[in-house]
Amino acid sequence: MTSSLPAEPAIAADAPLLFFDSGVGGLTVLDAARALLPDAPIVYAADFAGLPYGEKSEAEIAARVPALLGRLVERYRPRLITIACNTASTIALPQVRAALDLPIVGTVPAIKPASEQSRSRVIAVLGTEATVRQPYVTNLAREFASDATILRFGAPELVRAAEMKLRGEVPDPAIFDRAVAGLVSQERAVAIDTVVLACTHFPLVQDELARAFGRPVTFVHGAEGIARRIAYLTRGQSFVGNGLRFVATGPAGDIVPYKPVLEARGFTSFDTL
Repeated sequence: MTSSLPAEPAIAADAPLLFFDSGVGGLTVLDAARALLPDAPIVYAADFAGLPYGEKSEAEIAARVPALLGRLVERYRPRLITIACNTASTIALPQVRAALDLPIVGTVPAIKPASEQSRSRVIAVLGTEATVRQPYVTNLAREFASDATILRFGAPELVRAAEMKLRGEVPDPAIFDRAVAGLVSQERAVAIDTVVLACTHFPLVQDELARAFGRPVTFVHGAEGIARRIAYLTRGQSFVGNGLRFVATGPAGDIVPYKPVLEARGFTSFDTL
């Protein structure tokens, strides 16, 4: 007599990929994922009511993120969740994985690829205050860049600057000057050749940061690696329908200034949680 395990339930072809961030920084990850999976139905969730995460306590984030994702899973029934936020991932990823029974992809500072590229062995990590102080970052540096000097700086103003830019506003250039000054004022900073953008918002203002540096540096972030991971976890699955949907916490009016850039990316549905 033989027995077999029950078959895994089929994944509905219209089950979306869910991307979650405190704001619109996760669009940098979504753009990379759509380059590999152009037919995938998408739900992008922005926690505008909780923005910015980088200035919140670990306890607040560890409680807020799993609760919000639980509500989103009930409403949209995704096949996979991507936490497209370094702060939320470095703090709340274990709690989310414990709470939800589906694949969860996190976003962590791209220290490994930065170490592979750096020649001077002085690497800057630019993130939110909550991200750069995490032991997770220390562990990544120890594992993948033990021979390098890692200089960290928390620049929460850059989150607001990126949000402003996507709303069509022009951020004050002094914001970028202050972020760069926070790095280059540190000991050994003259040898920085690689900068890890350890917040998904920051690639949106990479050009402005490059201007503020005033000399060649290589910027590294993890969007393409995350996209490859999403593609691997959904290999062989079918995608159909539903298009791109945007949902945010807070008042519906908060979405309005972002609609031009969202519609340009193909979003056609807007809702609040």
